[in-house]
Amino acid sequence: MRILSGIQPSGTLHLGNYFGMMQPAIALQDKGEAFYFIADYHSMTSLFDAEQRRKNSLDVALDFLACGLDPQKSVFFRQSDVPEVTELAWILSTLTPMSLLEKCHSFKDKSAKGLPVNHGLFAYPVLMAADILIYDSNIVPVGQDQKQHVEVTRDIAIKFNEQYGETFVIPEPQIRGETAKVPGLDGEKMSKSYGNTLEIFGEEKPLRKKVMGIKMDSRTPEEPKPDVDQNLAIQLLKLVAPTETAREFENRLRAGGFGYGDLKKGLFEHYWNFFADARAKRAELAANLDYVNRVLADGASKARTLAQTVLKRARLASGLE
Repeated sequence: MRILSGIQPSGTLHLGNYFGMMQPAIALQDKGEAFYFIADYHSMTSLFDAEQRRKNSLDVALDFLACGLDPQKSVFFRQSDVPEVTELAWILSTLTPMSLLEKCHSFKDKSAKGLPVNHGLFAYPVLMAADILIYDSNIVPVGQDQKQHVEVTRDIAIKFNEQYGETFVIPEPQIRGETAKVPGLDGEKMSKSYGNTLEIFGEEKPLRKKVMGIKMDSRTPEEPKPDVDQNLAIQLLKLVAPTETAREFENRLRAGGFGYGDLKKGLFEHYWNFFADARAKRAELAANLDYVNRVLADGASKARTLAQTVLKRARLASGLE
């Protein structure tokens, strides 16, 4: 079984990235042959600062390795170090209906919110399809917001296979339903685009300020709060605290006599402790960038060997060779 997933270097990684993609991907390292990449081509739809892209790509490598990605178990690389993926994206685009892309929520959501949109954002699912198909991927661990794009990949691959003969493996999405959609600090989906994130490796004081700034309703500490499932701080706490601890916080809120300030203090402490070991590991990696760059170079070499094989198969099938 080959597993494939990628993450954009478009900004600082946050809890939504960790629980929606990173943690499930790391857990799958022992389940099959894992290919994980830094999606720097994809970041070009929203990030237009070249130096920032370089810095973000390195930060993603550090973050992922610090959180548990093992280069002995996974192939880890930069997307742009495998240029074959862009040729395959063009080949796939010739069979992709405009109507299919017009339905994709990534484009629809951002345009509806008045965010800048471009052809790259519109065609994003085709490049994502190429990312997946060029490695004969079987399983694609994604957040709920990316499930549609894997379905688009399946549609494109099936259409290509019908047109040119059996060429591509049809992938399956794998989603962790209980944590696939992480709420942001404003209650919307946590996203760099919305500026509502809680970073994995930020500085302590700014992060504490963010957590303490989460807006709550006007009920006093003494009042019982039976609707704890709707409480944003509780939703986040359930991700980073032991189950029994989160349940205790819920019970105290329900009973009354427990204020939101104490709840948010508890949330921050559990969040900060959750990534304590990873922070120490990241500091070690940042002091040894030669090792990090070797990991990426070795991963790219392995990924490109496979990509060239699959691309040749697609070129032969479609009459380009």
